[in-house]
Amino acid sequence: MKYEPIIKDSYYHIYNCGNNKEDIFIEERNYAYFLSLLKKHILPVAELLSYCLLKNHFHLLVKTKSNVEDKFISQAFSNCFNAYTKAINKAYGRTGSLFQDRFSRIKITDEEYLKSLIIYINNNAVHHGFTQDVSSYKYSSYQALVSDKPTLLSRTFIINLFENTENFSMVLHSKKNTIEELTLE
Repeated sequence: MKYEPIIKDSYYHIYNCGNNKEDIFIEERNYAYFLSLLKKHILPVAELLSYCLLKNHFHLLVKTKSNVEDKFISQAFSNCFNAYTKAINKAYGRTGSLFQDRFSRIKITDEEYLKSLIIYINNNAVHHGFTQDVSSYKYSSYQALVSDKPTLLSRTFIINLFENTENFSMVLHSKKNTIEELTLE
């Protein structure tokens, strides 16, 4: 599979899952470590807009910075995911690939698709049955986006896309209900 290079000043949906759909987050501490690697490797080259970390896969929504050369952006993502794989392999006495493949990416060029993706990512834990309520799931960006506590996320940008925090939350919860209705049919 040919991968499109990641370029500066662009929005991307970055995602991957465990090799053979195995868990990539084994314990609580793994989530925190993954987030610390995002801070170390990704924030210098991209803004983090939304994320959801689930047992066997993750989703990130980023906007690459305009002042970083393209080759450094892809390398930063690769370094981040390789560092995580090495740490998991060492901690759990495993070898080989943790992830199914190189990380997948979709370039986002349309604002409506961007908004839909924000809803999709933040509702992913509900969609996969990890929680009934998006606000109770610790490993997505939702809690940070709707709070007023300091965050490394681009909260203002996200909230402005949905006009305000209340509307963002309402849209997220209404989409959750749509997912539940489709599941019951």
